[in-house]
Amino acid sequence: MIWGLFGCDYFAQKELKPGVSTVSDVHRLMGVPERIWDETDGSRTYEYVRGPAGHETYMVVVGADGLFRSMRNVLVPETFSQVKPGMSEDQVRRLLGKPTETVFFRLKQENVWSWRHYGDQQRPMMFNVHFDQDHTVKSTSLSPDPLRVNG
Repeated sequence: MIWGLFGCDYFAQKELKPGVSTVSDVHRLMGVPERIWDETDGSRTYEYVRGPAGHETYMVVVGADGLFRSMRNVLVPETFSQVKPGMSEDQVRRLLGKPTETVFFRLKQENVWSWRHYGDQQRPMMFNVHFDQDHTVKSTSLSPDPLRVNG
C-alpha cells in the first residue's frame, strides 16, 4: 500500500533531512513543483500535488539558506479546519494548494473549489470550499469523491 499511495514522496519523506538536505535534493526527489510561494522571511514553499488523482498536496519549505526545513500534506482535517468564512480565494489557494476542480453554480451565484483527499478509513472524499460573489469563503462541505479512486 505504501508504494501505491505515496510513491516517490514516501522516499522523499525518508531522505530529506531538515537543515541538511538542499533545494537541489528537494527537486531531485520531488520534481517540478506546481507552484512556488515566496515567504516574508526569505524562505520558499514548494507546492506539490500528488497521489492518485491529486489526493495529496505537499507543502515543502526551504529556508532562505537553501536548506530543507519541512514537508507536510495539507489535505488533512487540521488544515481544512483553518478555512473560515470571509477568507479570500488567494488565502485558501495558499493554504490548500491547487484545487482538483472548480465549478460555478449559476443559480446560487456560488463558485465551489474542491480537493480530493483521503477521509476517515482512507475513503476518497472531496473537501469543498464555497465562495460567494465577492470571492470570499461562504462555507465549506465534505462529499464523497465521485471518482472513488483508491490508488
